[in-house]
Amino acid sequence: MTINQRSPSGSVEQKLREEVAACTLILNSLGILGYSGHVSARLPDGQHLLIQSFDQSRASLRPDDLLICDLDGVVVAGPEGIRAPAEVYLHTEILRARQDVQAVAHFHDDLATTFTIVKNRPLLPVKNHAIRWASGIPVHPDPSHVSDAILGRALAETLGQKQALQIRAHGQVIVAESVKHLLIDLIHFVENAKALYDAHMLGEVEPLTAGELEDFGRTFNRDRHVHKLWKYYAGRAIDSGIVPADWSYAAP
Repeated sequence: MTINQRSPSGSVEQKLREEVAACTLILNSLGILGYSGHVSARLPDGQHLLIQSFDQSRASLRPDDLLICDLDGVVVAGPEGIRAPAEVYLHTEILRARQDVQAVAHFHDDLATTFTIVKNRPLLPVKNHAIRWASGIPVHPDPSHVSDAILGRALAETLGQKQALQIRAHGQVIVAESVKHLLIDLIHFVENAKALYDAHMLGEVEPLTAGELEDFGRTFNRDRHVHKLWKYYAGRAIDSGIVPADWSYAAP
């Protein structure tokens, strides 16, 4: 049974609601999220998550539109009769398996997906901020929609302890320690895929070596970088009217 539930202003849940909604709207404005794909955030109890509904547009999502689901994918709070996205199990099974993960995104970047359908062309780090995926980006071999817990567990197993995966001929999954970190990771993931694709057009690619990534990592402050870029993207979204200025937790 679902219920209408508005979070108290100033609560941790309200903060997450605003961040997930803002993240979704920004990604939609950048063309990374279109008519499908979704962002989720783990709630403080560790056993529930926020996620948009099946039918909600990514271009008009609001904090109060988000559903609360348990780790079995059951909607426990939200507008009556509204269902979770069909691939909610992608989120729930990753969150069940990875206690370090606080936010998950599933999206469908066509250019990045191309690397899953061409032989001997893996998606490799060629930009410095792809250091996030220095340990590799596995490809999940099953292109099916992750529409039940069994499929979700299989995908979580492919992900393992990595921070991203590709689903063959389907899309991508990114995980992070917060919604704000997740947004920036998605942007960098798409940028890296585009740079690698363009490099292949020019000639033989020289991806960043383990040593080069290690050198970059010595001076890279992830939290400071995310703070700077969230301030930029959220500020731009507020100035253009994509994100309401009164979402205090989403504001830069």
